[in-house]
Amino acid sequence: MKKKDILFTGLMLFALFFGAGNLIFPPFLGMEAGRSFWPAIIGFVITGVSLPVLAVIAISFTKGGVASIGSRVHPLFGSIFAVIVYLAIGPFFGIPRGASVAYEMGAQPFLAESGKGSLFIFMAIFFLVVYLLSLNPSKLVDRVGQWLTPALLLSIAALCVAAFFKLDAPLTAPTSKYAESPFITGFIEGYLTMDTIAALAFGIVVITAFADRGVTDQASQVKATITAGVIAGIGLATVYISIGWIGTKMTLTGDYDNGGAILTEAAYMLFGDGGQVLLGTIVALACLTTCIGLTSACAQYFNERWPAISYKNFVRLLIVISFAIANLGLTQIINISGPVLVMIYPFAIVLVLLSFVARFVSHSRGLYVGAITMTAIFSLNDGLTAFGLKIDALYQAISWVPFFSSGLGWVLPAIVGGIVGWMISYFRERK
Repeated sequence: MKKKDILFTGLMLFALFFGAGNLIFPPFLGMEAGRSFWPAIIGFVITGVSLPVLAVIAISFTKGGVASIGSRVHPLFGSIFAVIVYLAIGPFFGIPRGASVAYEMGAQPFLAESGKGSLFIFMAIFFLVVYLLSLNPSKLVDRVGQWLTPALLLSIAALCVAAFFKLDAPLTAPTSKYAESPFITGFIEGYLTMDTIAALAFGIVVITAFADRGVTDQASQVKATITAGVIAGIGLATVYISIGWIGTKMTLTGDYDNGGAILTEAAYMLFGDGGQVLLGTIVALACLTTCIGLTSACAQYFNERWPAISYKNFVRLLIVISFAIANLGLTQIINISGPVLVMIYPFAIVLVLLSFVARFVSHSRGLYVGAITMTAIFSLNDGLTAFGLKIDALYQAISWVPFFSSGLGWVLPAIVGGIVGWMISYFRERK
């Protein structure tokens, strides 16, 4: 396979990962971390970059994608988990959220009057473009990797280079949550990108791209996927650090509620009214590439699962559902879908990490069952609590676990459950 093809695939993967959420979180981290920026951003990059890249590589190890990874717990679990993942990151949350952010940050600032009418018209145009660019997945590398990604990178580079030379405010003291353990706080904030879940879907897009270019044996696909993942990871890390640094320079210019407001003000300070056009271009391209990737990945998965329905018909169905939900508005989408993501994200992390561990461990079924069972207890509690349906007895029973208050209470139980499950499986087979 040509090195150029791997490069463009890596650029495509970067663009698929780099959605609006990725653009918003690092500047806010930079503003809050202040002088503790470097340990905080390093923690953010580890979880916001390394885990998604590892997830894509994990998919290349298997022939059935996320369903195959989940089936190592149980075939029924694998099928159900895969459908939930694709629906959550696709038409029920990921795609509508990307379109809504594109409207609120990329279009709404330029509209004299904004309301349901302008939202509907924007969504119609946006999803028409997504539909047309998603119809042929074999062309995704050409359209995204060769054209949209360079345009996105050039737009971000213009903003970051200007900020480096023109923004010279001193770094301020970190806020309370970054004062004591900035690395751990940044590490946890990296989960907000939700890219590890998305990577379980994007993996099949990468494998398909390589297969279309003649790379069909698994060893070569894994090697090419690792290289493409490294390219995407370097791009993501560079952008996160750069726009996070912009946030550190904006602390004294005002109070901001989110990273979008920080970047909007920074763009205006650097380029005036043209800055809003630049930022709008960045947001529109970031959201567009992510929505195209999610649509293509979801349609490919559902077409493989239910081949009686064509890929193009699944694209049409996904577009219609996403369009309808996107017109609810960003706030409603987050309120409805947020708790679902809180519930499934720990499963995704555990399955990705286990896919690497299991390559070196025999009798791995018990390892998967034990780790996922313990993870399920804490994910169920976190998801129900986010829905406002907290079960007091369950909460009291597990709230003593280390890292519970930070949302990472599942980590140690998953490790212990995996070890115990492996031991049971090992000795049962020995007996």
